[in-house]
Amino acid sequence: MTLAAAGAVALAAALDRVRSEPPTRLHPVAWLGRVVGALDARLPDSRTSGVALAVAAPIAFAVLLSAPVLALGNVDARLGGVAAGLVLFVCSSHRMLVDVADTVIDLADPDSAGGDPGDVNLAAARRELRALAGRDAADLSAAHVRSAVVESAAENLADGLIASLAAFSVGAAAGAAAGLPAAGGVVLAAGAAAWVKGVNTLDSMLGYRGRRSGWAPARLDDVVMWVPARISALLIAVVGSAGDPTASMVTLRRTRSAARRPVSPNSGWPMGSLAAVLGIRLEKPGAYTLFPERSLPTTAEANAGVRVVSRAGWLGVGVTGVSLAL
Repeated sequence: MTLAAAGAVALAAALDRVRSEPPTRLHPVAWLGRVVGALDARLPDSRTSGVALAVAAPIAFAVLLSAPVLALGNVDARLGGVAAGLVLFVCSSHRMLVDVADTVIDLADPDSAGGDPGDVNLAAARRELRALAGRDAADLSAAHVRSAVVESAAENLADGLIASLAAFSVGAAAGAAAGLPAAGGVVLAAGAAAWVKGVNTLDSMLGYRGRRSGWAPARLDDVVMWVPARISALLIAVVGSAGDPTASMVTLRRTRSAARRPVSPNSGWPMGSLAAVLGIRLEKPGAYTLFPERSLPTTAEANAGVRVVSRAGWLGVGVTGVSLAL
């Protein structure tokens, strides 16, 4: 498609590796969260409000972030590519996910707590887990904390990275198909990535059961994440099998049945794929269990799972960059 789009992916990946995340006060996704929170506090909890937010908020976010790409691209196509890379950087997350997951696993390790998994370190692990998983962790055992980390690492690979990369690719492809110059293609690519991030953010804030205004954001997120979740499962299977096509297909067949356990039509795919690769059970108490005949992850298995997710993310970045450059 275009080298500008491929360069933008490379820039975003490099920034993620070096910087991880922009400061919260400068992060556009944090700005979006504050705006959505303020609107949600003033609007009635109704499906109409939810539909309005699901339509308007992601579009407004996409326009806000793609406007500088357009402006700079009109000056110089290379500047537009740099701006698009910055947009993709703020709309994706990889290193922070891995770093937080590593921290929680270390805290939940009995060996790091003098052999007592019930001490202050486990309490800290439960607190830190909230950065990864939106669940009540107050009564989770160390093993269930590790399970939650593995589940969240797999699911956030799809939400935090692959969805944005896929949207960026679709936007760039649409620009190329429409015959737009490179500068126009990266504007569409950046806007698409920002729109998907807006959808994900809205769902994470409002898409809860019992909230009438959360129905539309949750359903929209289900549709948007259908492909990225399955791409993430494939990437995990490929990495976990060291590229062996036969082993990858076996993993995906095992994943198919496990993926139906969670209520979400998408989250079970990357989680099930990672559980199949590691040979472990993943369990959210009172909600679902993947591969119940197996054991919950040990510290070593949880660490291995995070490493698989990290490599799967880099594989996704590489495939996206190469496909855009061709």
